[in-house]
Amino acid sequence: MKPLTLTNLLLVAIAVLLLVLVLRPLRTPQPVQAQAPEPYPFFLEPGTYLLRAPDGSTQTYGKVVVDLTNGQIWGFPTLGPQPFPVNAVETKPQTTHPFALGRFAFEDTNK
Repeated sequence: MKPLTLTNLLLVAIAVLLLVLVLRPLRTPQPVQAQAPEPYPFFLEPGTYLLRAPDGSTQTYGKVVVDLTNGQIWGFPTLGPQPFPVNAVETKPQTTHPFALGRFAFEDTNK
């Protein structure tokens, strides 16, 4: 075989393999994944509770939120028994900041 014939055969083989790679997704397309990852893996306890900080500095109504990644338990004050923060004096929407209530030791469940 001459070197030119060998080169041409290798180029044809490369072209055929590239064509197979290009046409494979057209023949069997990948399924569409419509699920989006959960942005914040939190569990919000239904209802509101009277929350008390472990150091006794704060006692207020609020929502209990558990961070499912590390077991941290947070209290989000709502300033009343309603499920969202409301201040009757102000007309703008309220933002509350959480305070730590405790932690669930999820890692102990594997023992």
